[in-house]
Amino acid sequence: MSIWKKTTVTPEQLNQFASNSIIEHLNIKISEIGDDYISATMPVENITRQPLGFLHGGASVVLAETLGSLAGYLAVEGEASVFGVEINANHLRSVKEGVVTGTARPIRIGRSIQVWDIRVADEQGEAVCVSRLTTVVK
Repeated sequence: MSIWKKTTVTPEQLNQFASNSIIEHLNIKISEIGDDYISATMPVENITRQPLGFLHGGASVVLAETLGSLAGYLAVEGEASVFGVEINANHLRSVKEGVVTGTARPIRIGRSIQVWDIRVADEQGEAVCVSRLTTVVK
């Protein structure tokens, strides 16, 4: 059973919605919406690397906040808005190339507060970053 209140939204629509934003700038692409998760990919390339050539931790956090915020939006009814109020991230391993995939799943979906668990993995499925995003529903 799906947790989403906005059931007709597709990954393509979310990608279009993200045009002209940091999401598009970092080449983040929503790839899948499951019954209780949303996933996106982000390439490890010059715009997402830090000066030593590794994936920038801030880019991983942008991916995490993007997924948690979009998940929050999909999980509310009507015209309610969702805003991130706190995010944390643990960077677990470095990546120099390829594509990372983030997946957001709910910890709690309340009427006024949501908490999302976001895991970012490399192409081998190894955890790169784990993050938790708290959103407020307005």
